[in-house]
Amino acid sequence: MDRNPSPPLLSWDEEKDEEVARGDCIGSTVYSKHWLFGVLGGLLQIINPENTKSSSDDEEQQIELDEEMENEICRVWDMSMDEDVALFLKEFNAPDIFMGVLAKSKCPRLREICVGILGNMACFQEICISISNDKNLGQVLLYCLYDSDPPTLLETSRLLLTCLSRTEVASVWVEMIRELPAIYDSICFIMSSSTNVDLLVKVGEVVDKLFDLDEKLMLEWIRNGAAQPLDQPQQDSEERPVFRIVPCILEAAKQLRSENLEGLDVYMHILQLLTTVDDGIQAIVQCPDAGKDTWSLLFDLGCHEFCQSDDPPIILQEQKTVLASVFSVLSAIYASQAAQEYLKIEKVDLPLIDSLTRVLQNVERCQKKPENSAESNTDETKKSDLMRDELHLKILKDISCEFLSNIFQALTKETMAQGLKEGHLSKQKCSCAFQNLLPLYSPAVEDFLKILHEVDKTLADDLEKSFPSLKV
Repeated sequence: MDRNPSPPLLSWDEEKDEEVARGDCIGSTVYSKHWLFGVLGGLLQIINPENTKSSSDDEEQQIELDEEMENEICRVWDMSMDEDVALFLKEFNAPDIFMGVLAKSKCPRLREICVGILGNMACFQEICISISNDKNLGQVLLYCLYDSDPPTLLETSRLLLTCLSRTEVASVWVEMIRELPAIYDSICFIMSSSTNVDLLVKVGEVVDKLFDLDEKLMLEWIRNGAAQPLDQPQQDSEERPVFRIVPCILEAAKQLRSENLEGLDVYMHILQLLTTVDDGIQAIVQCPDAGKDTWSLLFDLGCHEFCQSDDPPIILQEQKTVLASVFSVLSAIYASQAAQEYLKIEKVDLPLIDSLTRVLQNVERCQKKPENSAESNTDETKKSDLMRDELHLKILKDISCEFLSNIFQALTKETMAQGLKEGHLSKQKCSCAFQNLLPLYSPAVEDFLKILHEVDKTLADDLEKSFPSLKV
């Protein structure tokens, strides 16, 4: 049987060329060390040109990036996602070259690419630790948050979030940020004025991570805007505006509301973190505009946008985390004495009862899974996802129950009569509420029943029969 002929034997020169080619490869990749040296050398030429002229032509050239150089450095950006390439770049001191570019170059595209490469490199633990421990590089990167170029801001935020997500170095970055108070103004400016969805989401994730990591920093940022009275006139038109954290968060949330649910979720969680400290609650409710705007936006989300009566129950799986944050913040405002007058005027109790009971009904439906579904699923990742979903549903249920119990205790006879008339309260909804509130919130349910006896004795008696443990 005929077979294909064997490949010709390599000559000594050809074998030597192939050996050299293999030696030129970076790690186990096919990328060329020689080519990469050439690109990095080109970057060095940009930041340290041989002919140092101070003409306006040179400044214009600094702002524009040569097309060939852009293509090559973009290729390095793609390559830097490979760990072998990233480690090689570190070994060749590429971070120092990129730091030089960021310190000297006025070219937005070049700055964006250099930060992007460093962001890819920071995805690997060893390099992330190395970058984080270089204080000079860290400061240069944080100064990029003062940039006006959205793509550079996006890549800087991505890199910062990567580093903050590593427990080994997170505290290093928190401390560097604390030492640069102007970062607060830059981030607030982005949140309050940017229309770039990707940038708003990433900056929100950075703020969320910072507040989650360091309560002290969160308190500092809350108090920053409160340092100057609201009605203080600006003496100088050039003076920087005074940013307050809550209005900035709300502005970003409004921008993302119809664009990006995950981004909205991030900003709702930031507000929820603010309510974990008294200063944060005061920052929301003490400022009339902030309190009213916060309540209006979140009330609209919780009562008129998410988990509506014509939505399938399963949609709660997509909305569970954002709803938990929304109801948590609304509950904190509701419980605040400073907000009581505003809430009485707005007549908010009945729509909230309607929404909270509907959420509790849908939580129950989402938790009803086919028997042995977890056991029959052999995929560990899917099991983990199911457990996480269950946890978030439980958190939403707990928050909803606490909020509902507070509303029940504040209900008046007139409001209850109106609720029964308009359908916000019914036997089915009351039964659902009682089933979830008992036994933990028995006092709230008993107070509710006492008033219900005066409004609709028949319904109250029926509910008492359904829940014999109640003593009214």
